[in-house]
Amino acid sequence: MNSGAITKRYATALLRLTQENGSGEKVCAQVLRMLRDPSSLPSPMEPDLRSFLTLLVRNGRAPYLQRVLRTFVDLHCEAAGLAHVILTSAVPSEALEKQVRGSIESSTGKKVLMETELDPSLIGGYRVEVGGMMLDASVRRQFELLERNFIEKNNRIV
Repeated sequence: MNSGAITKRYATALLRLTQENGSGEKVCAQVLRMLRDPSSLPSPMEPDLRSFLTLLVRNGRAPYLQRVLRTFVDLHCEAAGLAHVILTSAVPSEALEKQVRGSIESSTGKKVLMETELDPSLIGGYRVEVGGMMLDASVRRQFELLERNFIEKNNRIV
């Protein structure tokens, strides 16, 4: 069976369960923590999340867990009218978080659910992912573009 169909089906089931029971925000927060640190489970775990994880394991779908949870977060944000933003930077910066949040809220008119990640390999700058699009304003990306342009210009036959 198609892994995308499995992922979407289970994520949609979790979304419906949380909508029926009004536990969407709490489950989403716990799911985000689980995605950030897969080795730790939230304690106490929301009953809806616990029963869903039990179902997933019982049905042999544990290998899809991370993709199902990521898809659930996206579906939950869409249903709640939130913009799900992943901000990755080389160093932590509250000022950058505030600026990105304000910019996205003003341009989309939606509240922002922001995940922050640190990636020292970016060297400097940041990367923002929202709505399936990415803005890469990192130093590493600028070096990659510079290298590619250099290679293209020096490989021409004159």
